[in-house]
Parts: sequence; C-alpha cells; structure tokens
Amino acid sequence: MAKKQRRILLLTVLFAASLFFLIEKEFLPGISTKNLSDKSLEILGYVISRIKLDYHKEPDPVKTMEGALKGLVGPLDIISSYLDSENAVKFIQQRKTVQKDIGIVLYKKFGTFPQVIGIRENSPAEKKGIKIGELISTLDGKPTLTMSMTEANLLLKDSEERPVELKILRPDKTEKVSIERKLLYEEPFSYSPAKDTSGILKIYRLYPPCVTKIKKDILPRLKPQKRVLILDLRNCYEGGIGEAVKLINLFIQSENIGYFEKKGGTKEVISCPEEADLERLPLVIWTNRATIGPAEAVAAVLKEFKKAKIIGFQTPGLIAKQKFLLLEDGSGLLLTSEIFFLTSGKELWLKGIKPDILIQKEHLGQSSYLKNTYELLPKM
Repeated sequence: MAKKQRRILLLTVLFAASLFFLIEKEFLPGISTKNLSDKSLEILGYVISRIKLDYHKEPDPVKTMEGALKGLVGPLDIISSYLDSENAVKFIQQRKTVQKDIGIVLYKKFGTFPQVIGIRENSPAEKKGIKIGELISTLDGKPTLTMSMTEANLLLKDSEERPVELKILRPDKTEKVSIERKLLYEEPFSYSPAKDTSGILKIYRLYPPCVTKIKKDILPRLKPQKRVLILDLRNCYEGGIGEAVKLINLFIQSENIGYFEKKGGTKEVISCPEEADLERLPLVIWTNRATIGPAEAVAAVLKEFKKAKIIGFQTPGLIAKQKFLLLEDGSGLLLTSEIFFLTSGKELWLKGIKPDILIQKEHLGQSSYLKNTYELLPKM
C-alpha cells in the first residue's frame, strides 16, 4: 500500500509539473521554457526524492494534488484559480441560479488573507457587525491563505440557508462569527426614486436576464426622464461581459466601445450596435472597491463615451475574460485569457477606474453617496 501511495504521489507531482509547463507555454508571455525547464525539472526531481526518503509519513495524494494545482495556478493573477469539484459546481451554478449569501465581497491576492472590501446593506454580515477592511483567516474551518479570491467568495455561498463560520482577524483579537446565509435579492437589480433625479438603478449581478428585465420593467419609466440617473454599481462583482455590454448599449450606440486582447496581441473589438434608448439621459455612477469585472467595464466605458461622473472608490481593475475548463474529476481550472482596453488604448487590468469624486472611507453608506451626488448635480 505504501508503494502504491508513493507512486500516486509521484504521478501527482509530475502531473502538476506538466500542467505548469503547459500554462507557462500557453499563457505566460516573456518566459522561455527552454531556459527554465531543465533546472526546474532537476529541482522538482530532487524535491520528490526527498519527500519519499525523509517525510515522516506517507503524504495524502489527494491533498498533495490539490495543493500542487493551487500552487501552480494561484500566482498567475488574482482571478485565475484551481477549483475543487464542490467549488466548480458552485461556479457553474452561480450563472444559472441565485445562491444564498451572507452579503460580503472578499478581495485576495495569492498568499494573503482575504479582505472584506464590500458589505451589502441590511445583509446578515452587516447585522453581525462585519467591517470593511477586516481579514478572514478561515471559512467553515478551511484556511484561507492558500485560497484564490474566486474560491473564497464561492465558499460564502450555498444553495441552502445554512450558516457559514468565519474566523476574523481583528486588531485586538481573533474572533469566530457564525453568519446565516440568506437569499439577498431575487432580482438582479432594483429601482428606487431619489429626489431631483431620475432615480437609482442598482445592479446586483450582471447575469441574464438582467438587462432584458430592465428594458421591460424600468425602461418605460426612464425614457421620458431628463434628469440625472444614478447607476449604482457598488458591490456588483458577479456577471458576464455580454450582459455588461447590453447594459452599456442602453446608454450609448457605437461600433467600438473597447476591445479584449489575447496573448500575442489578437484583438476582439466590442460593439453596442442597437439604438440606445437612454442616450440623452445624464449619468452618475456609484462605485466602491467591490465594483469588479463586468461592472467596471460598464463604469469605464460610460465615463469615456458618455462623460458619466463617477462617485466612490477606485475599482481594482479586474476587467477580463476568463476561460473555465472542467476537468475529468469534476474540478475546474479558471484562467484569465483576455484583458480589456478602452478605445483610447488605455489598459484597465489591475489599474481600475478613478472616481471623479472620492468618498471618504468613514462615509460608505448611501446617504454619503447621495450627498455627493446632489453637490454635483448643478454642474451637470
């Protein structure tokens, strides 16, 4: 049995090494496999031999495989990640069904603890006293240090209303907090009136049929309006580029709103060809640090084309396309394959969007955003 386990361990590490060189060849520009492979394989062989000879017990091959894959993919960038079978299923399901959630958004670089960058108002997490900036060391007993940002946010969700246990690193102590998951929003958006404006259109997630429902339920009310519309993209970190483009197309019509670039410089121009029903409606956009991905694309393009004013925080700059590969054992590989540029050629990856009006850190609620919006209205 010990011999069989050692063989599994060897195959595990060799598979991980093969995957590394595949990723290196296909996705990492400017690195020569020819220069690195011989030395890397030599070191790899030595490490395997020392584990076989010196480690005090037989390693768990399943954990070894998972650790090796996470170690290979995690350093690529913030979004790319290896997902075990449970999280691969969650990743697929989040595009199809609304999951129960506690109401926080986590940001995480490889090898660091995830940090709370967004809290949904009136969510279970807010009611439990979770604060912006707090660090999470475990999720349901699982250490977060080796997780990807994608994995950490997926672990907050579940199809059932059951609690998740967080271990929070606070200045004076480490505290365990149990928070119930709830269905936060049945619809992907909400619309509410606001004095002296055309109202607040808040986007929770940019998955279909978000824009189709906006066109059906909200567009007839907005078309006659002439006053500023507030587009609230705070904490909008989920979605797809296709739905983001449809949302942009409500406000502008253009054959070129930007492009995605693959390795090697191949460009895919993105267009908004349909008539823009709200083209003449002035816009104020609210952002925070949890305005991520497709929502960032919406804010960036509308700022460039429509001169929309942005109030809030600089976004993290994670506008990209990801390729998701489902592996034979049910696990998944998520790789950043294309990054977004504005028509001006400005790259937003890891740079984000700077607001026109910066909200002070201690004033994160809607009242502060509204106050800044009203101060801006006479200038628009």
